Amino acid sequence: MRPCVVCVPARNEAERLPFLLATLAGQDAEGPVRVVVLANNCTDGTADAVRARRFDRLDVRLIEASLAPPDAHVGTARRMALDAGADWLDEIGGEDGILLTTDADARLPDNWISANLRALEQADVVGGRLVIDGDEALAPGVTDLNGRVERYWAGVRRLEELLDPAPHDPAPRHGDHTGASLAFPVSLYRAVGGLPPLPCGEDNALVGLMRDSGARLRHCPDVHVHVSARREGRVAGGMATEMERRARAVAGEGYLLPEATFWETLVRRRAALRRAYGLPDAERTDACAALGLDAGDLAAVLAAGCPNAIAFVERAERLIGTRSSPAPVCDIDRALADLTSLAERIGRRGDVKDAA
Repeated sequence: MRPCVVCVPARNEAERLPFLLATLAGQDAEGPVRVVVLANNCTDGTADAVRARRFDRLDVRLIEASLAPPDAHVGTARRMALDAGADWLDEIGGEDGILLTTDADARLPDNWISANLRALEQADVVGGRLVIDGDEALAPGVTDLNGRVERYWAGVRRLEELLDPAPHDPAPRHGDHTGASLAFPVSLYRAVGGLPPLPCGEDNALVGLMRDSGARLRHCPDVHVHVSARREGRVAGGMATEMERRARAVAGEGYLLPEATFWETLVRRRAALRRAYGLPDAERTDACAALGLDAGDLAAVLAAGCPNAIAFVERAERLIGTRSSPAPVCDIDRALADLTSLAERIGRRGDVKDAA
C-alpha cells in the first residue's frame, strides 16, 4: 500500500475530534494510520483531548498553533497540516505517498482510506461524497430539502454526462470535492505549490490549481464521509453556513439555485472548449473566438504550457467566467423540474452525439 498521511485542521473540536480519530483507527487499510492534527487557536482543550486518547493503529502528530490575524483561519491551518503531512512522507521515503484531508467533526466509514487509494489508481485527485450525519437533530423540513438539493445537483451532473462526459469520472459519480474528503499524491500537492491559505474555499482553490495542471478529478461513489449538520460552525461559508441557509429556507425564505439553462450553456461551452483543444492551431483560434476568447486570451491560456484538455478547459473557462454575468436563479422546485425536462429533450434530440 502506498504510504499515506491524513491531515486534519481542528479548532475547538475537543468534543468531536475523538470520534474522528476512532473512525481512523478502525480503517481497513494495512499498516499504521498516520495522522497530523493541526490544533489552531484552540481554547477548549482540543489538544488535551487528542493526547488523552491512545489508539493502537494510529500514529498521531499533534501540532498546536497560535495563529495571529489575518492568518487565523482554516486555510492557513489546513495548509500547515498538509505541509506537515508532506514533510512526514519525505521523512519515510514516501515519494509516491498520498495526502488525505478531512475535517475534525467528520466521521469516516472504515473503508475511507482504502477506497480513496483504489480510486487514485485511475485518477489524480479524489473527492469524497458528503453525507449529512443522520445522528444530528435537523430542523423540521430540512431532511426533505436536503433530498431535493441532492436531486438538483444530480440533475446538473446528468447534463454533464449527456453533453460533456469525462472518461476519468464516469457515472455513477457524485459532485463533491471539499476539504471534508480529498486525496491526492504528495507529488501533485508539491507541484501546484500547496494549498492556497484562504479564509474559506481553500479546498476548491486547491482542486482548481490541480485541474489547471491537468489533474484528473474523480468523484468516486465508493468514497464518502459523514459531515455534521450543525448550524454553528468554525468556518464562514462552510457546511454549517449551508445548513443554516437550509433551515432558514424551510422557515419561509425559500431556496434559490441557478436555472437549468445556465448549466446547459456552461456545459455546452466546456464541451466546445474540449473539442477546440484538439484542433490545429488556426482552427482552434477560430473556435475559441466564437466562444469569446481572442488570440491574446488563447495565448494566456497556453502560456504556461498546457498538458491536456483538462487544463485547457479549466483555464479557458475561468477566464470566460470572469466576464460573465451572475447566474440567473430560481426556486429549487422549478429548477429541478427544468433540469429533468431539459435532460429528456437533449436525449430525444440526440445532442449526446453532437457533444461527443
